[in-house]
Amino acid sequence: MGPVRVTAIASLTPLAELDVDPFLVDSRSQHAMCAHWARERGYVVARQLLVRGVRFDHGLLWDGVRPGTDLFVAPSRRVLESALASVEEFTAECARRGVRVETVGHAEPSYDAAMKARVHRRLSMPTAGYDGR
Repeated sequence: MGPVRVTAIASLTPLAELDVDPFLVDSRSQHAMCAHWARERGYVVARQLLVRGVRFDHGLLWDGVRPGTDLFVAPSRRVLESALASVEEFTAECARRGVRVETVGHAEPSYDAAMKARVHRRLSMPTAGYDGR
């Protein structure tokens, strides 16, 4: 058996909500938080999902997931609530399939105007080759 494979879940939140909830809009930071969490434990991020309101039984979630050796991680319960239609149904399905669900549990970053501007540029100019740096 190889290393534990992690599916990192981030919330797909519209750019229009940047001022109200920048962390939910900033999927890059959500995925980075999950990747850091996985590295600390010696796990490997195998997939990164960017979803909003997805049903617990959607094939995208379960594609290639191996019971007992894979797990789902999200930065927080709040992100799961945005990403999934029902966190309760999802966690019940995970339990039924023998797949763990974890949350990172670290504090979300505080966003100042400059950080919001970087997120805005990255998300509003993806086809222009801008990578957010």
